[in-house]
Amino acid sequence: MVWPWEIVERDHEIQNPTRPEKIRLVGDYLRLSAESRVLDIACGKGGPATILAAAYGCRILGVEVRPDFAEEARRRAAAQGLESLIEVQTADASELELEPEAWDAALCIGASFVWGTIADAAAALMPTVRGAGFVAIGEPFWRQWPLPDDIEDEGYVGLDATVGRLEGAGFALTGIIPASEDDWDHYESLHWRAVEEWLADHPGHADAAEIRARHERYRSEYLRFRRALFGWAIFVGRKT
Repeated sequence: MVWPWEIVERDHEIQNPTRPEKIRLVGDYLRLSAESRVLDIACGKGGPATILAAAYGCRILGVEVRPDFAEEARRRAAAQGLESLIEVQTADASELELEPEAWDAALCIGASFVWGTIADAAAALMPTVRGAGFVAIGEPFWRQWPLPDDIEDEGYVGLDATVGRLEGAGFALTGIIPASEDDWDHYESLHWRAVEEWLADHPGHADAAEIRARHERYRSEYLRFRRALFGWAIFVGRKT
């Protein structure tokens, strides 16, 4: 069963452990303005795009593979009078031919898995940004390294090595905006509430038992070790 993100993130305005003021800080670090062209990979429901377009007047192309999320992003942009600034394409970014050196900044906020790790995302986005352009990539990292023996690294590394992956793709780190425990708790709590409410409303659904089991496992892992050990940040890099 594919994890039903449309259910799980039903109530999320921003689909990552961060807040609107931190997204605006990303815009500051990216030096966005009304002249900026921005590429937003895996834009989801358009949370960061609408915040940045409203704050800076920049033009944003969002790419989102999930049709429901892409349509919600378009609705949000229209509701805020931002449809002239935000365009959303429904597509798999890993299969999309992206225009080279067409963007002042490229975002991939919490979706480096489109290509792999932050190293793969940075390498894929490198050709899309102009000389001295920026990327902003949201990526998990482990607060403790090495990890306890009973915890799998899941392909992620410590903070310093995560930065090394970004810089290895040709970007100089120019900013870091970490998630706080409050950010994480809010992000996860919205998951838990949405799933519990959906399960209560769909007791006979064919996937209900599996969704219940995975939901409870994810919640248990968060309380047992992720809250203490699993970090997340938006890493901003300048093309070198």
